[in-house]
Amino acid sequence: MRKPELVNAIADQADLTKEQANQALNALIETITSALKEEDTVSLVGFGTFLQRSRAARTGKNPQTGEPIQIAASNTVAFKPGKALKDAVNG
Repeated sequence: MRKPELVNAIADQADLTKEQANQALNALIETITSALKEEDTVSLVGFGTFLQRSRAARTGKNPQTGEPIQIAASNTVAFKPGKALKDAVNG
């Protein structure tokens, strides 16, 4: 499912116009992004938790030459699904 399809589904289920559903989805995405930038977690009970994880600097290998290279430390986003979501997917 892509964003336009998700907007249509939200509009149908919440009895909103497509524009209102698009604004709501954009607001949700911006809010989650802002929270993760501030190293906060976003927990949606029954759905899951978005959190920021740090990756330490490490030595990797150039796949073409086999030479070792330094990979800089970075942050990434992780999602930990909640029990209800896991049960829905597996049941």
